[in-house]
Amino acid sequence: MKSLIKCGVKLVDSPTNKESRHSWSLKQKLFFGLTPGQYFGQALRNPFNWILGIIFAIGLPLIAYRYLFGLGVVTHASNDYPWGLFLGFGLFAMVPLSASGFMLGTTVEIFGRHDFEPIERLALLNGLLGYFFAVVYLLVDLGQPWRLPYPMVVSFGPAAVLFLVAWHVATYLSVQVAEVSVAFFEWIGWLGGNRFVRRIAIGLTIAGIILSTLHQGALGALFNYAPGKVHPLWYSASFQWIHFFCSSIPAGLCMVIAVSTIVKKTMSWRCDRNFLDNLDRCTLGLAKGASLALITYLAIKLIGVAHDNEWGYLATGWGAWFMAEIGFGVILPIILFAYAIHHRKVGLARLGAFITVFGIVLNRLNTALITFNWQLYQEIPHVFEVLITITVFAIYIVVYRFILYRLPILYVWKEQPQEALAAEAVKTNTITTAPSPAGALYRRID
Repeated sequence: MKSLIKCGVKLVDSPTNKESRHSWSLKQKLFFGLTPGQYFGQALRNPFNWILGIIFAIGLPLIAYRYLFGLGVVTHASNDYPWGLFLGFGLFAMVPLSASGFMLGTTVEIFGRHDFEPIERLALLNGLLGYFFAVVYLLVDLGQPWRLPYPMVVSFGPAAVLFLVAWHVATYLSVQVAEVSVAFFEWIGWLGGNRFVRRIAIGLTIAGIILSTLHQGALGALFNYAPGKVHPLWYSASFQWIHFFCSSIPAGLCMVIAVSTIVKKTMSWRCDRNFLDNLDRCTLGLAKGASLALITYLAIKLIGVAHDNEWGYLATGWGAWFMAEIGFGVILPIILFAYAIHHRKVGLARLGAFITVFGIVLNRLNTALITFNWQLYQEIPHVFEVLITITVFAIYIVVYRFILYRLPILYVWKEQPQEALAAEAVKTNTITTAPSPAGALYRRID
């Protein structure tokens, strides 16, 4: 793409083509201003697309194989080990990494920190796709996706934690769709939808805070169904829910840092100056929040061990593994963040964020899979289960990239039709506000 841009190719970043002064067609928007030959040519020249093609060639038939012949042909799942990679990684790890939506939405919309606006939409999209693909992993594990509404609508079980999680995820996913729809409405040019979502932005943000807070903790409460099965160092009946909630905060913030770092390296051509110029400052700001959240999580984790008087397990092999997780996944990022923030080392803060993401994923796998039934035997995931997990995550990457290439997430949709904006303002007596203090170019209609 960079070479095509240098050759004079104009990307779609406004309602009209500046050269022809005509509106972009849907085909041009989907191909972001390229001809079909240019689009597929640049796609074929990208080596990462070939890697994705190999993954899909192997994984998609396996997904079909799973649905045709059942879960047993692709996993070692049993009554002893009900949580496999589909849930251990796809649900329990993807959900905390998607907490960025309610975190940045709260920061910008509730606390008025508009200096984080350049990365707000990226955080909201990360939250939406993370939750959506957590549901995809769940459906791969459960099967029969056409019966998904049955336990939620037909057969109510309000006393079950799974019932709570299902409704929270479904309603919060709807809230996130509405929050991200602003970028889509700008892209298609529907000013009415854009204005409506902005009017209810505060309500959507508050709903996101309530729903996300509840179900992040509810995921931890699921393990209260199986006392004694998870190793005591990873299980505390009194603190399990708050362990999951507290760890989701640094997970969501660090996931935004990780994704924004990858975006800057791989698709800087799609980012505008507002995003690129403010990214380092926003990264250090997110690192401050993540470090405080990690300190809180570490304190509560140790309080849980002390409350249950499980110190003796630290002298065992499982204790060494627990200390390795805490040391590498929690304490090391805290040190990196502290040094990076004090000396304004953005690269070091990004390294700490990647380590934190790895540490959160490791914690969820330890809780749901590795230390589950620690007194029995160690379960090794089926090779087909690993391949399907990688395939679904590859689909997640493709969808993520597809949206970032097109919708105004990393850039500002330029040159909104002034006549249409003025007409809408007259109808609703709205006022077009000035840009945010961070220098953002967003044209907001409140």
